[in-house]
Amino acid sequence: MSNSLRIKLVIIMILIIALLMTVVLVFLIRGVQDFYTDQFETQMRTVFSNPEFVGELRAAAGEEYREDAVERMYGMLFAFLGQLGIDRTTRNFYILDGVTGEPLRSSNPAGPVGIEITANILEALLGRASFWVSAQADYMDVAVPIASHDGQSNFIVYIIDNKQTVHNLNAEVFTIILRAVLIGFAIAVIVSVVISKTLIAPIQGMTTAAEAMADGDFSKKIPVESADEIGILAKTFNSMAVQIETMVNELQRVETLRREFIANVSHELRTPLTNIRSYAETISENRDIPKETEEEFLGIIINQSDSMTKIVQDLLELSRYDSGAGVITAEEFSIDQAVRNVYAAIALEARKRNHVLNLDLEWDLPNIKGDRAKIEQVLMNIISNALKYTPDGGTIAINSGTSDGNVWVKIEDTGVGIPEDDLLRVFDRFYRVDKARSRESGGTGLGLSIAKEIISRHGGDIKIESTPGTGTTVTVKLPIEWSGES
Repeated sequence: MSNSLRIKLVIIMILIIALLMTVVLVFLIRGVQDFYTDQFETQMRTVFSNPEFVGELRAAAGEEYREDAVERMYGMLFAFLGQLGIDRTTRNFYILDGVTGEPLRSSNPAGPVGIEITANILEALLGRASFWVSAQADYMDVAVPIASHDGQSNFIVYIIDNKQTVHNLNAEVFTIILRAVLIGFAIAVIVSVVISKTLIAPIQGMTTAAEAMADGDFSKKIPVESADEIGILAKTFNSMAVQIETMVNELQRVETLRREFIANVSHELRTPLTNIRSYAETISENRDIPKETEEEFLGIIINQSDSMTKIVQDLLELSRYDSGAGVITAEEFSIDQAVRNVYAAIALEARKRNHVLNLDLEWDLPNIKGDRAKIEQVLMNIISNALKYTPDGGTIAINSGTSDGNVWVKIEDTGVGIPEDDLLRVFDRFYRVDKARSRESGGTGLGLSIAKEIISRHGGDIKIESTPGTGTTVTVKLPIEWSGES
């Protein structure tokens, strides 16, 4: 991957440099041509706008003998070689016959030679000076008609430049540009290597990490070595990997809980169903069974049916909370009275087991907002658990008070306690610390799960502390001012 990106970077940078140098070359060549063309035209116009120079040429053209006129004109043009830019190699002047255009004399050391009749010469043959220069032509020329003062003699001063200077300069410019392109190519390779270290390395790291993530390994992290966009991308990628890992772990945990839940439901329902079937088959197959035994078996069937009904009801209640359909009524009520109601309901059972049931409520507890029936359900469930798991003759204390804008209710018992490892799972559905004893006492393992849901939806909290062999303390905390939003 890294080699592929490096090659692409090199190709892109080479193309950019080549394109840039091509544009520069075109503009330079065009600029050189335009500069020399404009300079040539300006130079010629300046010289032939000199009235003294033109006057001397016309005077020379009026010599009696044609040869003398040509020689005198030649002398005048020779005197102006510098101003005309004549170098006898790339730029020369010619004295032409004003009627035929035949060359009579030239600055070229080789002497007069045949020349091509150009557009400017044609204009001069018609008696008009012509300074038109074409940038596309491979030469530059001007043709100026020179007539004697009496009009008897006509000549043409013709100056032509073969643009060799322009061609040489363009060739030099091309050579310089070519060298710059070659140097640019070398720079492109070097720059691509540097960029690959700062740009491609993090991307390659992301690719490796992404491949590892696809295989389920979220441990690979990309080192964040800069604060630019690449660094931000690497940091975001690492954050995303952590979130995905957390999500995957949560999904795995949920899947584990789902399987445990299904297994627990199946187990909880299978036991009473097995009992019901067994007793029902016994009654059905033995028509002469004693009346007392039949009634006993029917009682067991009814109890087991009630047990299954309780499980289903609890599951339905939890399901409603999970789906957000569980209704929590927000109304103001006395938490003091609610605790006393639960105390009164449980007092008889406590006396049957010789428990000491203490009630200690803070004076003038404030009213709170919430679902009174469900709060009493939670307290009843917790105190019932305290009765079940406290040996006969134990002590159960119910206390209540306020702190930090909350009302708390604390239930303490001197029961068997809960091991530390089990404390982490007591709110899990169907989880029991002592499974055998729980079933004997009719528990479903859903009470604390329901209690947790109810208290959470009231914006409160439920906390359990326990020491095995000493007892358990459950604290329910509820906000005094609850908005009614869970």
